[in-house]
Amino acid sequence: MTGAAATARERGLASCHDCGQLVPLAEGHDHCPRCGGHVHLRKPDSLNRAWALLIASAILYLPANLLPITRTEALGNVQSDTIISGVIYFLHHGDWPLALVIFTASVAVPFLKILVLTFLLWTTQRRSTWRPLDRTRLYRITELVGRWSMVDVYVVTILVALVQLGLLAQVRAGPGAVYFALVVVLTMLAAEAYDPRLIWDPVDERADKEHEFAEDGA
Repeated sequence: MTGAAATARERGLASCHDCGQLVPLAEGHDHCPRCGGHVHLRKPDSLNRAWALLIASAILYLPANLLPITRTEALGNVQSDTIISGVIYFLHHGDWPLALVIFTASVAVPFLKILVLTFLLWTTQRRSTWRPLDRTRLYRITELVGRWSMVDVYVVTILVALVQLGLLAQVRAGPGAVYFALVVVLTMLAAEAYDPRLIWDPVDERADKEHEFAEDGA
């Protein structure tokens, strides 16, 4: 691509995925001389791996929200709660800020992250040149907020550890907690597998073709 600044790819350089070191590929390097990590111009099979992880997380999203995330036993009474039932419980007791936090972090964020990653993967696979800067920013935001979805898993872990009063009361993690943790982890891995530099490759190619066309016309 011709322009004000050449890219690392045009200069024969690739960034190490682990430490960020720029490695000259023209010298035959396929490992980073600083940390020994593998070096590629783009993450290998980025789209395929990201799609596989994302589809798996989307499949697990339903049982994560429909199955009980906690099972509470108190004085012989057993109560199972899903994420949604927990949100409704806090709303009925006037704790709407806590209900909002749980709904946002545990329901809305994972769902939106799946939608955003689907959009990014689809547009990248189509080699779209539509608003690459905005799509890159969207990826950064998605990668940043995704980890906060684990708040429900942390709450369940704390409750299971603290509320163990023998025959009086016990809190145990339900199957929904396992599915939910898998959803969060798989979406994080999908975001990690996705290479946002692929967004810019069609943009660079189009700029090169436009420059060649301009030179031929001149």
